[in-house]
Amino acid sequence: MPENRTAGPSEHPARHQGAPAGFELAQVNIGRLSTPVGSPELAGCMAALDPVKAAADGAAGFIWRLQTEDGNATAIQAFGWDAAGSAGVIVNMSVWRDVEHLGAFVYGEMHRQIMRRRREWFQQMREAYLACWWVPAGHRPSTAEAEDRVRHLRAHGPTPYAFTLRVSFPPPGGAAEQPARDHGDWLCPA
Repeated sequence: MPENRTAGPSEHPARHQGAPAGFELAQVNIGRLSTPVGSPELAGCMAALDPVKAAADGAAGFIWRLQTEDGNATAIQAFGWDAAGSAGVIVNMSVWRDVEHLGAFVYGEMHRQIMRRRREWFQQMREAYLACWWVPAGHRPSTAEAEDRVRHLRAHGPTPYAFTLRVSFPPPGGAAEQPARDHGDWLCPA
């Protein structure tokens, strides 16, 4: 099983200074594959990974992403309990300066173009497949931590412990019981 890397070429230590109140935003999103990695049906998805990763790595507010020695995360085994009859689960986990920077990338045109094709490659998920949470600056979350946050979000909805891009909470130490904002204008492309 590939190891979770906690540092690497996609880490940007110089960007840590801007983290709000000494915290950074962790995010995880998962997808249930409609066919196995390496199948011809997933060729378009796999071809899109490198350009999307490069764009994320260079995006304002990006700090770190989960990856193996070969620079991607498709071989990382996590969320196996959530496969639900799919061909497997792939995970994307990263750390950003704040919700606004992550949202700007996720809802930016390049990422939206790829997301428009998601139904070709992934099973539709009715439950939460993305979770955000604040981590102390410099902390790199594990896949076990991410699984816990997704389970919590599914059970309790958005809270300071695990939230979404549309309903987010400020870093610990603030008015953490109230959502920071409702990003109703951030909608996934159809």
